[in-house]
Amino acid sequence: MATFREALLAKKHLLKRWKRMPGVLGIGIGYANGKNKKGGACIVMYTINASAAVKKKCPSCVLVKSQAATAHVSVPVRTVTSGRCHCHPAVRPSATNYRSRIRPVIAGYSIGYPGASGTAGLIVSRGAQRFVLSNNHVLNRNNTSGYTETIQPGGADGGRSGRDRIGRLYQYIRLRRDAGNRMDAAISIPTSNRLLAPRYATVGRVPGVIRSYGIGRRLKKVGRSSGLAWGTVESIHTDIDVSYGNYGGLGTIRFQNQTVIRSTVPISLPGDSGSVWLTAGNYAAAVNFAGSANGRLSISYPVVWALQAFGVGIARSAGSFGKSVAKAKKVRGNNARTRPLTTKELKRIPTKKAATKRQPGKKKTNR
Repeated sequence: MATFREALLAKKHLLKRWKRMPGVLGIGIGYANGKNKKGGACIVMYTINASAAVKKKCPSCVLVKSQAATAHVSVPVRTVTSGRCHCHPAVRPSATNYRSRIRPVIAGYSIGYPGASGTAGLIVSRGAQRFVLSNNHVLNRNNTSGYTETIQPGGADGGRSGRDRIGRLYQYIRLRRDAGNRMDAAISIPTSNRLLAPRYATVGRVPGVIRSYGIGRRLKKVGRSSGLAWGTVESIHTDIDVSYGNYGGLGTIRFQNQTVIRSTVPISLPGDSGSVWLTAGNYAAAVNFAGSANGRLSISYPVVWALQAFGVGIARSAGSFGKSVAKAKKVRGNNARTRPLTTKELKRIPTKKAATKRQPGKKKTNR
């Protein structure tokens, strides 16, 4: 059986051959039997369809040096037909209760800007100042540093400029066409801290964040469209292509080391962008930002990355930082788990400040 270290090495080999595998949308690592660690590790390859032409280009295994470096190990490749993956802003109403107006605003409810809605992922804080954490494409009108008003509910759910304004885009991580992206993330600052409450819809209090999670982990979340849903981590360290359509002129862009979470029911629908996955004990784990066409796959990244990048923590009633529960020594060297970003990796992900006011003469446009 292949180890996860060997599977990760095999994945790196396949990344160099990606261009020669048309129809392949993502490459990560997971369980060879798709269920548990008894079958060892494998490459999980996500494809646009199950056609013979696509299968012909996908290898059945990859040979890599064993951990002992005295022989070669065959790492199996498990092919998953996912279809194309898309970011999920909503431009029309949904039937869930989480699209209504709520004050103070809590995680799990509709949020966005005039014209589009996503989900308020978490209420976070930096010192005493609170913020809403969600996706860049949910809180930022066009992936630039221009002023973007934050409204709740979002524009697709009847939210209106001025009347439903709770704040503005504060910081974001710019999405790039010509380089690997790590996360789709942004925070909005409220006009008053009293507009945000450190709670999570249906669940209640989020006591903190976990530094890592493993393949096979069961997670739950509340999204503006799908409501309360459960899923299982199918793959991690997954490089995957996600379509942003005409948002910010991005088209299809690539993300590195993402998490793919699977369910038998839709868990990532239009409007669920920004929703945060929690453990059974309600600790924050991952941020959803895209999904498969049928909504049964959620493309997410570790929430600790966003907290590191923005220098924030889980908000408490007194405005203090939340705490992580997983010790760092449990993360190092364990390729079957996600991990926080290193200092070097963080330097490659600069956060950008947004304008504090709309420029004179600029007209509002809806996406």
